[in-house]
Amino acid sequence: MNKALVLSVLTVALFSTTALAETSGKRIALSNNYAGNSWRQAMLTSWDTVTKPAVEAGTVAAADAFTTAENQATEQAAQIQNLILQGYDAIVVNAASPTALNGAVKEACDAGIIVVSFDGIVTEPCAWRIAVDFKQMGRNQLDFLAAKLPGGGNLLEIRGLAGVSVDDEIHAGIEDGLAKHPSFKVVGSVNGDWAQDVAQKAVAGILPSLPDDIVAVVTQGGDGYGAAQAFAAAGRTVPTIIMGNREDELKWWKEQKNANGYETYSVSIAPGVSTLAFWVAQQILDGADVPKELVVPLVEVTQANLEDQLAVTGAGSVTNVEYTLEDTQATIAAAK
Repeated sequence: MNKALVLSVLTVALFSTTALAETSGKRIALSNNYAGNSWRQAMLTSWDTVTKPAVEAGTVAAADAFTTAENQATEQAAQIQNLILQGYDAIVVNAASPTALNGAVKEACDAGIIVVSFDGIVTEPCAWRIAVDFKQMGRNQLDFLAAKLPGGGNLLEIRGLAGVSVDDEIHAGIEDGLAKHPSFKVVGSVNGDWAQDVAQKAVAGILPSLPDDIVAVVTQGGDGYGAAQAFAAAGRTVPTIIMGNREDELKWWKEQKNANGYETYSVSIAPGVSTLAFWVAQQILDGADVPKELVVPLVEVTQANLEDQLAVTGAGSVTNVEYTLEDTQATIAAAK
């Protein structure tokens, strides 16, 4: 076999295992249902940080982000329908509801558009889904509290945005944790909408009706600092509050740790999961075989790594991980 023929055979073999579709002319849109807290702002910042260089490099033609004015599934469904009409090749979705957007998502798929949902995922089978194990996020909180407070006690639960799948999943994980550690009991629950100001107001409103012996607050992220401020303003001892990786929470935690040894635990999904969703969409457009379900790890902050994590968390932001194309390809390969 001559050299030219060998090279030809090798080229065919290489191309048969590598995604070859050209994506420089492809347009990807982000459909986001909510931007009213630091996590969502960090998520949008991460999207811009990673997608703008990708557009400039000619990897894709566009990576535009769109956020609805209200956290309403009907509004987001209309937004997705508009993106279909605008001819985007892929739509990356952080969904207001796991089911209410399925009709619009199916319309997109039927039009030949790739749909990748993340964080707030959709259940429509034609879409791809990227999420953490939010139930485990809830379970981890109770496991930590059981180790720290073996005697158990009364808990306050701060939930997220009502009706969003993430809120339901974390709450279900907390309920699993309560079943595993029955010495703990939730004696009050409020919605903090994953925002410190909303959480502070909600906790302040319920505190007068709660027992004095609240030992801990279980949360969903974006609510820990607000809860701490509410307890302090009410003149009550600040209990162990689970944090959500926000910079203001970690900064407050470090101050309390230095002052009196305050100990807690912080957990959340990285806002940069939006960048993984972008690259997943690009890879699908590029012909890659991507599993419909991808799971990414939780980001945890502990008493031991608090200072290190705070040092790399920007002011007003969230402890984060952003994904490169190579990271994404490794995640896809691991999922297979």
